Amino acid sequence: MRAIVIGAGMFGASTALQLARRGVQVKIFDFAHNGKATMAGAGIVCPWATQIEEPAWYEMYAAGARFYDTLIADLNGAGETDLGYRKVGALVTSQNADDFKAAGARIARRAATAPEAGDVRLLSPKDAQALFPVLKDGLEAWFIPGGARVDARLLSAAMVRQAIALGAEFSNDYVTLVQGPEGTAVRDGSGTLHTADEVIVAGGAWASQILAPLGVDHPVKPQKGQIVHLRLAGVQTAQWPVLLPMTSHYMLAFDDSRIVVGATREVDSGFDYRVTATGQASVLEAGMAIAPGLAHAEIIETRIGFRPAGPTIKPIFGRVPGAPGLSLANGLGAGGISIGPFAGKLLADVLTGKQTEVPVAPYAPQN
Repeated sequence: MRAIVIGAGMFGASTALQLARRGVQVKIFDFAHNGKATMAGAGIVCPWATQIEEPAWYEMYAAGARFYDTLIADLNGAGETDLGYRKVGALVTSQNADDFKAAGARIARRAATAPEAGDVRLLSPKDAQALFPVLKDGLEAWFIPGGARVDARLLSAAMVRQAIALGAEFSNDYVTLVQGPEGTAVRDGSGTLHTADEVIVAGGAWASQILAPLGVDHPVKPQKGQIVHLRLAGVQTAQWPVLLPMTSHYMLAFDDSRIVVGATREVDSGFDYRVTATGQASVLEAGMAIAPGLAHAEIIETRIGFRPAGPTIKPIFGRVPGAPGLSLANGLGAGGISIGPFAGKLLADVLTGKQTEVPVAPYAPQN
């Protein structure tokens, strides 16, 4: 079997690696667009804290977190150890007492059937602040030991390298979909035609543009996110947990005294690749409200990512009806880092005729 994967973000990189592990001849094409979601994503893996209750989606979300243990172990075993991955736990807090109580009940219910979440416990304000020193005074927190963070840039690059080590080919060339003599094919910038048994479009927010030459109407649009990176010089932040204050914003830390605060969710943004005053201010305001100890942190950069947002929260992947040899790997929205690696495995299972671990029918593309 031969496969072409267009896009090497979290979903595409995982799909390529999983196919290569199954002996598929893989070609990866990944054009260097500005604003790829994987390149800007925060890197939180903690499904048990989500406020979304949609059953099928949550099953996928939780399975994605479980898969990380296998994925990281496999990559480490292959020599890929610089992934920015660490199980630091997660703090869930809120300035609204009712919301905080409801969160505790929801997390406890989910953790009861998810041993990977760990022993969830209630922390006093003092204990919560001991784990996350810049946290606002007086806030209790639910601590989820299984929460983790990862550097999505490093992880996706590692998956691509491992796919190449297994025989995959990689190119940064821009390609165009064409209807080949035996199904879907792609033409690169030099005009060369590349054929395969399966062409997988994992082009993130650009998927609709990629699919347009074949007349495939794809309902995914870019949702702009601005995410601010801060530095607390001289502060050891490697063990700080993820902070989830039950708003649309969040916070996490990495090994280099770096704090990540995000993020805006700008619908109808198009591909506006600019850091805006309003966007950066809204992120900083939300961050300072929950972690005022960041007042004197240095702003390192503000990253921009265009999330591939579909009409619902569910990802979209599988073979495209009426388009021989064409598959989609898209629509992860804000859940791409948590779900993407596992979704790539599921798609590889579908394309190679293997049984999937969770039902995939809810995510099938429709005409």
